[in-house]
Amino acid sequence: MEPATTRQKEILALARVQGRVNVDDLADKFNVTPQTIRKDLNDLCEQRLLSRIHGGAVIASGVENTAYEARRLIAAQEKRAIGARAAALIPNQSSLFINIGTTTEEVARALTSHEDLLVITNNLNVARTLYPFPSFDVIVAGGPVRRSDGAVVGAAAIDLIRQFKVDTAVIGTSAIDEDGALLDFDYREVRVSQAIMENARRVVLVADRLKLERAAPVRIGHISQIQVFVTDRLESPRLRAICAEHSVEVIETAPEQAVR
Repeated sequence: MEPATTRQKEILALARVQGRVNVDDLADKFNVTPQTIRKDLNDLCEQRLLSRIHGGAVIASGVENTAYEARRLIAAQEKRAIGARAAALIPNQSSLFINIGTTTEEVARALTSHEDLLVITNNLNVARTLYPFPSFDVIVAGGPVRRSDGAVVGAAAIDLIRQFKVDTAVIGTSAIDEDGALLDFDYREVRVSQAIMENARRVVLVADRLKLERAAPVRIGHISQIQVFVTDRLESPRLRAICAEHSVEVIETAPEQAVR
């Protein structure tokens, strides 16, 4: 279903680029009242194009993930900072898994100055980033390739992953519930992620704060199963308390930035 008005089409386009839109910002941009913008957002939500959050809206999750190219643009600056900080946790001369996700791909880009790494991945984009570097050994899990984002999923990928015990796993997730559940959209991808977590000595989760505003139907696991959570900002007191309870180290790349 298409948005009814030109303004609604522009609002939807902004949401696809930014990941979220704010009522007050939109009212200023279009020179209309906040009430008018709220009606626009409600209309878009009724069409299941957006989902309402406090003060605005985000791209609707439903049971399908946002298109790969659109996801690359959502919180792009935050993802780059998260990727750089997570890469700094990886020592030279170590082994790691890297799974599917636009944020894990930023970790891979930030790893290129490292030396003597063994990288096992089910993400063709990660493999393309790292294989040209002579000090890297890159192993790609086999199996069907998901055309939308270059993910390798399925039983063959799981079988290969289970042959290794690596120093660090770098994983992403599509959504995080406030109770600490890590969620995704594709049960085949989830099974690969679970195998990755089970076969690493340390698990590093990389996810921006918008993941707490999304929903996804398939459970990967719980945040208590990871050792380090790298994010731009953790705004949920409940999730922060869960991390503290389970000795999960939280690293925030932009903790001081104000939230509108």
